[in-house]
Amino acid sequence: MAERRKLRGGMLLLTVLGAALMLPPLVFVFDQPIAHFGIPQIVFYLFAVWALLIAGTALLTHALPPEGSDADKRDGER
Repeated sequence: MAERRKLRGGMLLLTVLGAALMLPPLVFVFDQPIAHFGIPQIVFYLFAVWALLIAGTALLTHALPPEGSDADKRDGER
């Protein structure tokens, strides 16, 4: 049960961090006339943040136990 709470906390942290990384003041820092691999820096930044958020979400949801797991049922019967 404690592990499930930690994972939910991690998901909340990932959501807040993702929202903060997408705010215009921070995004405009990367709006420079620089290109990485022929891609403008701002597009590269937004795609990298988006991809990392998807990867983080996938890792956290993969580690999350199912909602009706046996451990949850046993804790409720006590």
